[in-house]
Amino acid sequence: MDAMGPQDLRFDANGLIPAIAQDALSGQVLMHAYMNAEALARTLETGLAHYYSRSRGRLWRKGEESGHVQRVRALFYDCDEDTLLLKVDQTVAACHTGNRSCFYRELPLGGAVGAGTAERWFDADAAHPGLGILLDVYGVIQDRKAHASEGSYVGSLFSRGRDQVLKKIAEETAEVLLAAKDGDRRQVVYEMADLWFHTLVLLAEQEISPEEIAQELGRRFGKKKSEYA
Repeated sequence: MDAMGPQDLRFDANGLIPAIAQDALSGQVLMHAYMNAEALARTLETGLAHYYSRSRGRLWRKGEESGHVQRVRALFYDCDEDTLLLKVDQTVAACHTGNRSCFYRELPLGGAVGAGTAERWFDADAAHPGLGILLDVYGVIQDRKAHASEGSYVGSLFSRGRDQVLKKIAEETAEVLLAAKDGDRRQVVYEMADLWFHTLVLLAEQEISPEEIAQELGRRFGKKKSEYA
């Protein structure tokens, strides 16, 4: 069977094809948009995601104003050849609201299946934060690193250098240990949140994403589950 090319995809009557962007490492669905033939060609040529804006009637590159670019690792099409899936490295946030993903709101399920029981790995809802909140916080930290505003605590950490970040991690680690020694559960949660926050700052300083840590844990877990059971 001959390999397909962009010319074989099924664009709609307006010359558009739906495109879904997914985080290449975590698998989180980030956004839905449309491409025309030119946007697809520019994406394939540059490795940066380009889309077609129906409201503005023009081609646009993701992050051209915000700096939150999407670097495309792989591009797939579905069995009907009328939808694209982009596996991307997302800088900071995909959504214009500042959320990591555009899909940050949930409709409640009325039936028994899944009614409040699903694990919320990527739910950034403030009332039910899941582990995805780490990605949201990390995205804000990255933004502060790139565009530090006056009075920004994170910006001040970066401006004072790596040693200051490491000092804060040492201080927060000591606070966690003291809280744990005292058996104060609420204080452990509070201090651990501070510690996790500052470790995310260190990851951003080293240009390491939380997904890379998750990958390493997954590699170890898959290799020898008994170590983590």
